[in-house]
Amino acid sequence: MTINKFVNGTELTLEVAGRLDTVTAPELEAVLKVSVNGITKLIFDFASLEYVSSAGLRVLLSAQKAMNKQGIMVIRNVCETVMEVFEITGFSDILTIE
Repeated sequence: MTINKFVNGTELTLEVAGRLDTVTAPELEAVLKVSVNGITKLIFDFASLEYVSSAGLRVLLSAQKAMNKQGIMVIRNVCETVMEVFEITGFSDILTIE
């Protein structure tokens, strides 16, 4: 998994590529922990994300809870496979997906 980080004022975009799973979820969690202070809009760009596991979903849910207190979180460019996981788990009702 690779994570590219772009900050524009109080907006943070994270481009996540590869697989978000048990092995890589802690890496995303660590990036979020040091990056979301003062951020009012968090954008995940999943154009190159191929897979998300329950560990990845946990990190996304944690990020959503944090952003509920300080702004908004948006997920963009979700592939069919990942969208299917969001729909089956009910995450498509919790997350803002564009």
